[in-house]
Amino acid sequence: MLLLLLLQVTASCLWLGCSEVVTSFERSCPQFFFRETPPNEALEPESPAWICQRYKNQYYFATLYDRKRRIPVYSAYLYQPGPGTRPKTWMVEPQLMGPTYPKTMERERTLLDRYSISLEQLSKSQAILQDYKNLTGLNRGHLNPSGHHSDSSSRTATFTLTNIVPQNEKLNGGAWNNYEQQTMNRKTQGCNTTYVIVGAVPGNNYIAKGRVNKPSYLWSSACCEVDTNHRKSWAVIAENDRNEVELLTLGQLEDVLTQLYGRDPVSLFDSDCPRE
Repeated sequence: MLLLLLLQVTASCLWLGCSEVVTSFERSCPQFFFRETPPNEALEPESPAWICQRYKNQYYFATLYDRKRRIPVYSAYLYQPGPGTRPKTWMVEPQLMGPTYPKTMERERTLLDRYSISLEQLSKSQAILQDYKNLTGLNRGHLNPSGHHSDSSSRTATFTLTNIVPQNEKLNGGAWNNYEQQTMNRKTQGCNTTYVIVGAVPGNNYIAKGRVNKPSYLWSSACCEVDTNHRKSWAVIAENDRNEVELLTLGQLEDVLTQLYGRDPVSLFDSDCPRE
């Protein structure tokens, strides 16, 4: 029986895709951070999970997940936009239930059927599709958007519930979308490599009968390498109940997040990324 389960897990990882809950981004998937340096501990929640998001045996981005609030704290990725269709299938992360579960980024139904896992078991560890049904004025908002990726697999990998938050629908389809599509395209002109970290500040309200936190703010930051000697950065923040996005410097965003979290000073990128 154990051998059969191991064969199932191996086959799933090879043919479907794996996401790994790890102990450190630096050791497991540092390539999504400028100078391989993730944000400091000032943003870490009480019950964190570090996820290297892998699909079809390749890493595509990294997510710090808040197990208690069932939302991502941030997702980090490389900005590599390209043409293509928007995926429609949502996936979940089995390893949030425990290290003995498969590393497979998988559809809810497939996971429940293949591994005899109950929906109740899954729902204790993370948000599920049911949590995002029948919302009023909110929808599923990506931190790492599919449109910032260049091929089908990389876009599909962003469609995990560990990468989304309850976002104001007008903001998601309005000013935030404008930033993702137009402002980012304009700001990245001349960049060879652009590292992006997008996050959500926990709020006081919840959806799904108190299961999933509704963030009070969403924010995005970018560090662009123009060449080996020149870099530039920028950032934005938005209240999650207004269709407005405020453009900031990286240093200003770090200061605002420091005030909102009320902990140690926040540092999102290595010090070689300019703050002004």
